Amino acid sequence: MSSFLGRAARAVVAPVQLARRVYVRSIQARVVISILLLSAIVITLVGVLLTRQIAEGLTQSKADQAVSEGAAGVQFAQGSLDAEPPSSTQGTQSLLLNPLQSALVSRGGAERSYEIVLVGPIQSSSPVGARYSDDDLSLDVIPLALQDKVADGPGLASTYTRMPGSADGAQAVPAVVVGSQVRVPSTGDVFGLYYLFPMDDEQQALSLVRRGLISAGVALMALIAGVAWLVTRQVVTPVGLARRIAERLAAGRLEERMHIRGEDDLARLGTSFNKMAESLQRQIRQLEELSRVQQRFVSDVSHELRTPLTTVRMAADVLHDARPSFDPVSARSAELLQAELDRFQDLLTDLLEISRFDAGAAELEVETVDLVTVAQQVVDSHVSLAARAQVTLVVVAHDPVLVDADVRRIERIVRNLIGNAIRYSHSERVEVRVAGDDHAVALAVRDWGVGLHAGESTLVFNRFWRADPARARAGGGTGLGLAIAREDAMLHGGWLQAWGAPGQGTQFRLTLARTLGDEIEKSPLPLLPDDGPMTSVGGPYARVEPPPGPVVMDR
Repeated sequence: MSSFLGRAARAVVAPVQLARRVYVRSIQARVVISILLLSAIVITLVGVLLTRQIAEGLTQSKADQAVSEGAAGVQFAQGSLDAEPPSSTQGTQSLLLNPLQSALVSRGGAERSYEIVLVGPIQSSSPVGARYSDDDLSLDVIPLALQDKVADGPGLASTYTRMPGSADGAQAVPAVVVGSQVRVPSTGDVFGLYYLFPMDDEQQALSLVRRGLISAGVALMALIAGVAWLVTRQVVTPVGLARRIAERLAAGRLEERMHIRGEDDLARLGTSFNKMAESLQRQIRQLEELSRVQQRFVSDVSHELRTPLTTVRMAADVLHDARPSFDPVSARSAELLQAELDRFQDLLTDLLEISRFDAGAAELEVETVDLVTVAQQVVDSHVSLAARAQVTLVVVAHDPVLVDADVRRIERIVRNLIGNAIRYSHSERVEVRVAGDDHAVALAVRDWGVGLHAGESTLVFNRFWRADPARARAGGGTGLGLAIAREDAMLHGGWLQAWGAPGQGTQFRLTLARTLGDEIEKSPLPLLPDDGPMTSVGGPYARVEPPPGPVVMDR
């Protein structure tokens, strides 16, 4: 039973979902459906108004006809009674009224459109009773209000009622009933004469009109749907063509253009679209050419500088090794030359790496890496630098935290973050946190140094940008480290984000998917540190607590 209900539910839900997708994705379907709904409302209102007016016209016409025929019948009946000789007994009255009843019935002929009820005497304590028509109608078909009005005095009165159908089991049909008094001159008794005019023909005519209006409305709706579909197609087709061409342009097929027909607004739109595409193509090609020239220049300069740099480096090494025999000024010059050559060589290496990213030639060598081990190895390599800066490096992590990544590039990111933290830290501690969940891993480096001002959390990843206002190079570095680190993170499909506050230090967070190519929904570590303010430079951050029970490795 449950499986049957499930299949029935799917059979109902599937068409609804299909219709919803069509309505949401097709502007042509939405326009046609909207036009059909509005047209249905208008046609329904017009049909109701027409039906009501026709019904009122038929009813009024039938009422006028009934009053006219009823007045003629009453006049004929009274004239017949006046022409009869006087009589004084009720039996004689019965003999008088029976022929009158038959005469009134036969007066309508074979196509008689009315029924007759003769009641009376209505002003006598011992009435003769009722004289009925040939159809043996009950007195109940005459409303009591009309009987009272006829009994009150002479004059013609009319109202509406319902009569039993002609066939067995048929529904009652509306009718017009006209009544008046007729007086027997010989006795002075008053009788009520009622004419009932059934409106079967009018009801059939009204039903025919309703069916005709419904058929016409359905046909009109079909025609409106067809016309709306054709009209909207003329508008939607060029828009759909523009959408497809825009998608091709976005995919890099810059030579795509719209076909122009006519001189209407859509044709002018297509012309403007083609001009825009040509302008974009021209500018994109100019930018691509400039980018290629820049990349080639950086690559060529970097390669060309390697040979003279190697020669100068060899000479500087000789001078540096021989500095004990120099005077103090010359010895210091040899040391400065050696340091600047080291920085120059690092700059060339970074420029070559940046040129690879710009050229799209950077590739990943993916393997399963323990991020805790990587962090510990980088910390071990910075022990001497940290000792000179009197900084203690602390690794807080669960073990292990595995991730699919290029270990060389991850080490370079972590090395850059830790080196910057040591260089700019004003405290005796730099903390490295590593954590992971089922979908992502994260590494955060926290220092308590100069921090970042408003807006600098995004500028810090720009090339050659430095945190100190004077942009001094006393702290070392090429100004490309964080830019390369961000490129490495993006190459993995990850995040590299920064938080900072003036005088409270900074925290950089690297987030990677455990499996390369998966989407990252959230990071296992918060960007806002536990000791940071609830509102950072870039806006509010949700506080996410690190996993409990960390293993602390203090170096």
